[in-house]
Amino acid sequence: MAFTCATGKRPAGKHRRPSRFERTTARAAGVAALTATGVIGTLAAPALAAEPAVEQTGLIPVVSVENSIADQIDAQAAAQERAAKETAARKKAAEEAARKKAAAKAKKEREDKERAAREAERKRLLSYVAPISGSYVSTGYKTGGALWSSGSHTGVDFHAASGTSVHSVASGTVVEAGWDGSYGNQVVIKMNDGTYTQYGHMSSIAVSVGQTVTPGQQIGLSGATGNVTGPHLHFEARTTQEYGSDIDPVAYLRSHGVNL
Repeated sequence: MAFTCATGKRPAGKHRRPSRFERTTARAAGVAALTATGVIGTLAAPALAAEPAVEQTGLIPVVSVENSIADQIDAQAAAQERAAKETAARKKAAEEAARKKAAAKAKKEREDKERAAREAERKRLLSYVAPISGSYVSTGYKTGGALWSSGSHTGVDFHAASGTSVHSVASGTVVEAGWDGSYGNQVVIKMNDGTYTQYGHMSSIAVSVGQTVTPGQQIGLSGATGNVTGPHLHFEARTTQEYGSDIDPVAYLRSHGVNL
């Protein structure tokens, strides 16, 4: 025999679904809570205004409000993400600009140093120096006497103890290096300006024919070889490589900025 409920009431139990009235009441309570905290007032007012009046539907538009709030939160999160990406992009661009600026500055400084070094080297190669550092002329040009076969001194003598460093007075190419009679051990250099310089009576020679030299480069050591009465350096300036084309060596050096 089948039995029915005599009371006509709905079955009770934990599996009974809440009625529409109960669900609406719960949502209304949620809205009330949101209203009390100010969330709906600040975020969802436009959405509420667009919904039908409660008197018309009989239901509080909870779902519409929740969707509106969620949309605004999503939009706010997206805006924050865009702002973060833009900030990161600006930071990266600024760092790249700073890196390029630093690289350009370093390159300019390097180029300036290289340019200055080249200019300094150019000036050095064009400069003239004394053949003996810190020395002085002990016998002048054209000094007369029986010591010289021509009857007068064809160069000047620089005071120097034996073994003193002898320097090329400027840039040039060695055209003679070795023994030459009364000059003893001698070196003749064709200078880059076309003139010639001679260094005589040296105790030793440090260059060879064909070698290029620069201002101040050591070409040998002073001594007392050849026709001499004591150690010194005989220095000549010539217009050609040959003996007899001598010019005043002191005036020659001074014309190139060497103070004696």
